[in-house]
Amino acid sequence: MEIETGSESVTQKEQRPPPEPAPAPASGSGSTAASTSAVWSESPRGARRSPSLRRVLAASVAGCVVLGGVVVVLRPDAGGKAAPPALGPAGRAMAAAGAGVPAALPDLTVLIGEREAHLKKHPGDDQSWAVLGAAYVERGLRTADSAYYPRAEDALRTSLKTRPEGNAQALTGMAALANARHDFRGAKKWAQKAVAQAPKRWSTYPVLIDAYSGLGDAKGVGKALDTLKELNSGTSVMARAGQVYRDRGWREDAASKLMDAAALAEGSAEKAACLYRVGELAWERGEPKEALRYDDAALRSDPDHHPSLAGKGRALAALGRTSEALRSYQSALVRQPAPEYALALGELYESLRLTPAARAQYDVLRARVKQEGVNGVNDERILGLFEADHGDADEAVDRLRAEFKRHGSPEAADALGWALHRAGEDEEALKYATRATDKGPRIAAFSYHRGEIERDLERYGAARRHIGEALLLNPYFSPLLAPKAREALDSLGDPPEGGPAEMYAAKPPEPPTPPPTTSRPTPKPTAPRSGTSTSQQS
Repeated sequence: MEIETGSESVTQKEQRPPPEPAPAPASGSGSTAASTSAVWSESPRGARRSPSLRRVLAASVAGCVVLGGVVVVLRPDAGGKAAPPALGPAGRAMAAAGAGVPAALPDLTVLIGEREAHLKKHPGDDQSWAVLGAAYVERGLRTADSAYYPRAEDALRTSLKTRPEGNAQALTGMAALANARHDFRGAKKWAQKAVAQAPKRWSTYPVLIDAYSGLGDAKGVGKALDTLKELNSGTSVMARAGQVYRDRGWREDAASKLMDAAALAEGSAEKAACLYRVGELAWERGEPKEALRYDDAALRSDPDHHPSLAGKGRALAALGRTSEALRSYQSALVRQPAPEYALALGELYESLRLTPAARAQYDVLRARVKQEGVNGVNDERILGLFEADHGDADEAVDRLRAEFKRHGSPEAADALGWALHRAGEDEEALKYATRATDKGPRIAAFSYHRGEIERDLERYGAARRHIGEALLLNPYFSPLLAPKAREALDSLGDPPEGGPAEMYAAKPPEPPTPPPTTSRPTPKPTAPRSGTSTSQQS
């Protein structure tokens, strides 16, 4: 069986069983955005390799690289002495995938075209089906085009049908697809199957970390990250660790890891993903100028990195550069019509009192959620948040109760708590809001939501603390809610002088003063009796 890769091809013996997978080398690895499907490497099936040939494979990006859980073999030069040939677009995409970093969109497009053409001639090639399925997942994520997901599922299931046993590549591709659809239970199931088959394949663990994060399983995230760091220490692992630290609220550790990953990133798409994450941290710290600087740098590295366009929009809005912010959001939506971008742009319009424009964006959001639902994407959390603030709060509660039952993450807890508050159920709302702030990342919106719930419950001290914390974390966290947070804090006023009484121990009673022995005390004037005026006493 021959697998073609650009100008390269290699003949494989179909009947030979695959060897044990080995962890990818640390050098040359890069970071990747948390929302992007993970990749991993595996030794190819085929003829026995000579020592010199194995050295060439280890030294170059050729050998075996995997995109979204699939194996692709690149042919080394004859004799193993000359430098490997320059990679074409498909080879670059697979080399990036083998290093655990995002591929450039044009290269990914070429790879998809090549695999589709190859599979028309070789429909029994399970590895190429897995490559194609993983590439579809990546393409869908990078363009917010969920129409790729059913095609990805068909390709990955074909790979599993063609090779039912020992196909950890396709299993991990299915896990990445489930994460992309926000089906974190399904992602956990597929990823655990892949780990059981190949526990040393390092690139399976980022997919498992995403699944655990979506389920709110902090212990699972920690164990998977520890295993990942034992198997690989490249820049992609640095970036993944930075995201985990951010979710834990370890902002300084997260910034350190993500900045290191950004500095060491090599490919343009990889560097853009890292720079965007650093900018996101700056935004969450309430530093829009710094966030804008990183978003601009990310777009210079990769103009196709659409999350940076949306990040640039929110930073520009915080800096008062409203016209530029609107253009940036509009550009992001044209290139990547994600529902969360439509919500952000709609709320920016609403803050500017441009109600018709805001409603138009909310209609875009509903349409996108409906279309993504047809393709298997679960957008219940973003739709529930939208309904809580701009639609039917009771409907939002129903949606978010079901979502929290499926995926008990801090993000789902915050959304459910806020919807319950908007529906007037503050006692129950506080339980979920507390869970979000205690177990989730340090997000200004989480603190504000909790503070508003506490204010309605007349817990004014706690409300003052959490609303103040929201504005301290990021004074610009929302064009609609940040002004309301400032108004709420002003209405609460300053705390009582001396602090809450329950914070201090009661003063012991003073001992009685003994009467003086040298002279009689001067009698004190007595207060007037009841019913007697002061003038009568005089």
